Amino acid sequence: MNYKVIALMVLCIAVVAAAGCTAGNYSKVTGQSAGASEAVYDYSGSNTARVASDAKMSSAVPVPAPASASGTGSGTVIDTKIIKTAYITIEVKDVAGSVDTLKNMVTAKGGYLSSSSVSKGYNDRLSGTVVLRIPEAEFENTLAGVKAIGTVKSVSTQGEDVTEEYVDIQAQKTSYQNQLAQYNELMKKAVKVSDVIEIQQQIDQIQTNLNRLEGRLKYLNSRIDMSTITVTLQEPEPVGGETGHNFVTTINEGIAGFFGMVDFMIILLFTLLPVIILGGIGYGVYRWRKGKQPAKVPADLTEKK
Repeated sequence: MNYKVIALMVLCIAVVAAAGCTAGNYSKVTGQSAGASEAVYDYSGSNTARVASDAKMSSAVPVPAPASASGTGSGTVIDTKIIKTAYITIEVKDVAGSVDTLKNMVTAKGGYLSSSSVSKGYNDRLSGTVVLRIPEAEFENTLAGVKAIGTVKSVSTQGEDVTEEYVDIQAQKTSYQNQLAQYNELMKKAVKVSDVIEIQQQIDQIQTNLNRLEGRLKYLNSRIDMSTITVTLQEPEPVGGETGHNFVTTINEGIAGFFGMVDFMIILLFTLLPVIILGGIGYGVYRWRKGKQPAKVPADLTEKK
């Protein structure tokens, strides 16, 4: 009977010991886990340590890689972004009237005349340059209408694909917006002046980058949505001149030609003057030496003697 009691007591002690070891190990594991969690998320310490920890977490925000031209990382399809431009030279009878025609045409299609200039050139011929901004959907129709107002001398069109740049700028903008939101949250928690100044500097830098990207996006959207057509207008050259033959003009041109020839002769004379002087000196020396030589007696006279 005593042996049974002793065995029962030993079994109880073993169970209690095993339970104690299990509880100790569990406490040790949970204590380490709590400590690790506290090291990352605990903000009960000083404000400086909290802001520094938040700043490290914010600076570790990954910048998303530029999405491909065909879509973003989530599989969203991005429309192709094309900047369309055209340059066309047209011969028209009335430059000033053609400018008004182009202005009315582009206004009717939802665009506007960006700039225009008209000038008078040789023989009082007028020429002009008109820059049209037209919705991208009306680009081809407007170009066909421009060609119809006169005789086309030259035309060229370009399409610049800016899809990759557009998507990349949007990805950068999203990244900066996320960082800005996190720094604004840190600013709410900051207490020390030094922390506020440091966070504000980061906010200002991010905001500057955001403004730059938004400005570039605005420019690209403007060029993409509104295509550009530059039209050069010129009047045809009149046959036989603007006013036909002009006798007075012919006389004036003849007089101008005469004075031009006189000017040429004077220039030629002074250009050849050193050669003329040297030639004259050489000829004089030749004549002087020839005069010093005795005269030769003709051979028939010598035979007669």
